[in-house]
Amino acid sequence: MKKQETTAGLISAIFLLLALVPSAVQAKGKVKARAKHVIMIGIDGWASKSIAQADMPTVKDFLMQNGSWTLKKRSVLPSASAINWASNLMGAGTESHGYTKWNSQRPEIPSSAINSHGIFPTIFSVLKEQRPTAKTAAQFDWDGIRYVLDTLAVDDIMYTYHGGYGVDSCKNCGDTYEYTQRAVDYIKAEKPTLFFLYFGGLDEQGHDKGWYTPDYYAFESVLDECIAHVVQAVNDAGMMDDTVIVLTADHGGTGKGHGGSTLDEMLSPFVVYGKGIRRGFEITDAMMQYDVAATVAYILGLTPPQAWVGRPMTQIFSR
Repeated sequence: MKKQETTAGLISAIFLLLALVPSAVQAKGKVKARAKHVIMIGIDGWASKSIAQADMPTVKDFLMQNGSWTLKKRSVLPSASAINWASNLMGAGTESHGYTKWNSQRPEIPSSAINSHGIFPTIFSVLKEQRPTAKTAAQFDWDGIRYVLDTLAVDDIMYTYHGGYGVDSCKNCGDTYEYTQRAVDYIKAEKPTLFFLYFGGLDEQGHDKGWYTPDYYAFESVLDECIAHVVQAVNDAGMMDDTVIVLTADHGGTGKGHGGSTLDEMLSPFVVYGKGIRRGFEITDAMMQYDVAATVAYILGLTPPQAWVGRPMTQIFSR
């Protein structure tokens, strides 16, 4: 009798376990959103090597000290702009998304996967597919960015042509402050779910005057002030309690160029601050350019597409 009872109990337990498996798998597949808003700030040509000498108190003393960061994020090769902005936004490397030149406007290699818009899946398209009502926006001052965004998945596109940022310690940097004010006004008015704000001027300083020159460092200081205004805008919009701010870049540089395989060219910062982010934490996991999109998707509770190879930096979360 005892044997029969034990067998019956075991069978019941097995059936109960089988009944729970689908819901357990479903729960595992669904990612919980960590924040309602992500503000991505992209700085072209921002080299990790520059951080030690940079006069960037907002970044170094506030965002890094109160958030998580690494200076060891590696670019994909070649270490050039369109290629690595594609990887930042597309969660995959050159071999998959197919952008192979600094100014690629379409993949030179056919993309390994395309979405309904005919482009490799981007963080914007993934968000729109899974949450169609989410507010998305992108602001950039280099037209090459539009080709790696999936503009059909972006509600508001704001492009500004500066016609040059000026040299000689940023004598014309007023344009950059005005450009930032447009972003500030937009954040406060629209409270976007995902906003990508791109700055191209630091890369121009590098190409014109050289990486790690006084002009390069002067423009970093200008960008730091601009980032401070963006952080304040998030506060003013009443969004800070449910926002994560992400700072990223495409490549560093050496001399007056980039595109090679030296670490000066390949390493760029990744800084993340906001809701649920560990404070004063240096990321120890290896990080690649395509991990940025995966991390943003994780923050917003999105399921990444199969074609992405990026992994979220889960170390950065405090819980």
